[in-house]
Amino acid sequence: AKDSLYSQDKMKQLLSLTFDEKQQAQEIEAAKAEYRSTVHTYIFIGLLAVLGAIALMLYRNNRQQQRANALLQRQRDEIHEQRTKAENALTELRATQTQLIQKEKMASLGELTAGIAHEIQNPLNFVNNFSEVSAELVGELKDELDRGDTAEAKAIADDLTQNLQKITHHGGRASAIVKGMLEHSRSSTGERQATDLNALADEYLRLAYHGLRAKDKTFNANLKTDFDPTLPKIELVSQDMGRVLLNLFNNAFYAVQQRQKQEPANYQPTVTVQTCYAQNQSDHRTVEIRVSDNGTGMPESVKAKIFQPFFTTKPTGEGTGLGLSLSYDIVTKGHGGMLTVESVEGEGTTFIVNFPA
Repeated sequence: AKDSLYSQDKMKQLLSLTFDEKQQAQEIEAAKAEYRSTVHTYIFIGLLAVLGAIALMLYRNNRQQQRANALLQRQRDEIHEQRTKAENALTELRATQTQLIQKEKMASLGELTAGIAHEIQNPLNFVNNFSEVSAELVGELKDELDRGDTAEAKAIADDLTQNLQKITHHGGRASAIVKGMLEHSRSSTGERQATDLNALADEYLRLAYHGLRAKDKTFNANLKTDFDPTLPKIELVSQDMGRVLLNLFNNAFYAVQQRQKQEPANYQPTVTVQTCYAQNQSDHRTVEIRVSDNGTGMPESVKAKIFQPFFTTKPTGEGTGLGLSLSYDIVTKGHGGMLTVESVEGEGTTFIVNFPA
């Protein structure tokens, strides 16, 4: 039994089994270590792949951001360039507008030249006549003083005083006309002043009428005025409002003149000017000016465009198309009012100006 249990062969077998187990255990540990190494390798490779993907994404985002920034910069440059061009165009447009407005003023002033001459001639005639009479009265006064007739001398002196007052009045009238035309020709200061609207309307009505008659001696028209005597002096820019009235009067006279050429001899051209107080839609008191004519009138298609810049129904060379447009801006923007038109084709037209009292 000892021999069978402790024989060398058995010992060898036991040692061999023990070695095999140890070797197998080592192989298992080696396999585990290799597996762990493989797993670590895969994890590292995976991390590298993730980092590479993240780097690629960041790179692509960076390139896209650079492209977007470059595009945005180009757009900013284009916008800046377009804005610069727009500002330059606006500056040129304003300069052109100023020139056109000045040309319109000078054109209207040119139309008034004959009317001014006529209006100034009337007071000058009075001044000349009263001056001649006064000179004769001075001679008579000397004669009466030489005779010692002091009563007659005082009577002549009273006549002289009246003549001098009339000379002063008509001289002031001529001076006012010249002053008004100088104000009309120069640029407006935009300062409002207390103005007698009735006197302003009456003055420009006659200036416009005589200006047209100077160009057409055969033209005659009835001038009707209905001024509200209770109307006080109103704060407005008299130069600008004078231009508005002048444009409205010129249009009215042009309309009746055109109809006179078409109608039979019994047609009587008539232009009517009215001033009064009125109520607007908000029940606020306003001053109203109505300029009416019995001229050609206008269709609805023309009424819709009548206040547009450069729109005109006059033949080429007879109108700039700026008169009513400028008048509309002066009334609405300059005085916070309204400028409207009522018209019946073939019967006549009425322009209505309203602005706060």
